[in-house]
Amino acid sequence: MEAINNFLTSTGFYLFTQGDNWKCLVMIAISCVLLFLGIKKKFEPLLLVPIAIGMLVTNLPDAGMYHEILFAGGHVHWDLFQGGVVTPEFIAEMQALGVSDAVLGTVAVGSTVSVGLIDVLYLGIKLGIYPCLIFMGVGSMTDFGPLIANPKSLLLGAAAQLGIFITFIGCRLMGFSGAEASSVGIIGGADGPTAIFVTAMLAPALLGPIAVSAYSYMALVPVIQPPIMKALTTEKERQIVMRPLREVSKKEKIFFPVVVTVFVALLVPSAAPLIACLMLGNLARECGVLDRLSKTMQNELMNIVTIFLGVSVGATATAATFLSPKTLAIMGMGVVAFGFGTAGGVLLAKFMNLFLKEKINPLIGSAGVSAVPMAARVSQKVGQQYNPGNFLLMHAMGPNVAGVIGSAIAAGVLISLFG
Repeated sequence: MEAINNFLTSTGFYLFTQGDNWKCLVMIAISCVLLFLGIKKKFEPLLLVPIAIGMLVTNLPDAGMYHEILFAGGHVHWDLFQGGVVTPEFIAEMQALGVSDAVLGTVAVGSTVSVGLIDVLYLGIKLGIYPCLIFMGVGSMTDFGPLIANPKSLLLGAAAQLGIFITFIGCRLMGFSGAEASSVGIIGGADGPTAIFVTAMLAPALLGPIAVSAYSYMALVPVIQPPIMKALTTEKERQIVMRPLREVSKKEKIFFPVVVTVFVALLVPSAAPLIACLMLGNLARECGVLDRLSKTMQNELMNIVTIFLGVSVGATATAATFLSPKTLAIMGMGVVAFGFGTAGGVLLAKFMNLFLKEKINPLIGSAGVSAVPMAARVSQKVGQQYNPGNFLLMHAMGPNVAGVIGSAIAAGVLISLFG
């Protein structure tokens, strides 16, 4: 009878009734909402579904797949990975670093940690591996031709990073630390891998809320952007027709990734890993002699890393860290970041038109956020509502891919300042 009782009290069903474990039920409900959005509504399903599964399994009581204590204080505790004992000195050190009692309460002095599957997968995020590999895949799928053909669009991509810095200031005024504000602000770049890369380095405790916020708002780009675009432009401006872009030579496309890598790495060394991987992928696409590698980056590598990245990020969204006022603040500031990013690109395009003979359709400025190619498609769709014969997609791809470079540079600047 005692054995049966021990079995029953060790089940997750019983553990849900103990202490604050009811919060895990809330997190499981949130994960089900994300599954619904990913599967039924098709909002960024390639990442929302793995994130939801990671969130689901990590909030099952005593599943033991992810242990926050292994990464507490923003460091990888290799001694605990290797079976080291939790010491009083370790607990005191973590308390001094501001690690929450909820995390410290998951281990006892004198105990060891049984490393779980997601603990191992999460190392790819903590060490900055997955975001860089994702950038490599993105580079192999991206045509920088529209940006090369119209270098002015680089300015629009830069202007769309306004959301990052406005949100950073707002978060600082709300009491976030510099590192936390940087991590929240990078949501405005509309670039999930960059947000994860920055947060894993600067504010790992916020990784779950920031990743969920970043990818949720990326999926909602077609909902968030059009009202802002219409509010900031006149009907006449939305009808502006831009002439076709010139054809870009193969030589230009080969030189471009090399030049950008060298320039950005010298300007902002912290951004070098992201930019180098992005441009390596693009060079493999454009050089003509690495077709097999390019296809691998676009397909097998991208798909495998996406699975590992999504599950690992979702696993960080534990009840102890996710259910807090900070999460609500992050979600709210995420909308602010996207709004100002969209507005920045549109307003700069309007300003540039004061000096240009060949006018720019301001709608393409909104594509400066680096949600590739969704933001460019939104510019095309809104433009055709006012002029069905207007084709803005290729013009919008210029600011769109410039935004990818811009968000990586902004990330490097923030890491340099607060890393």
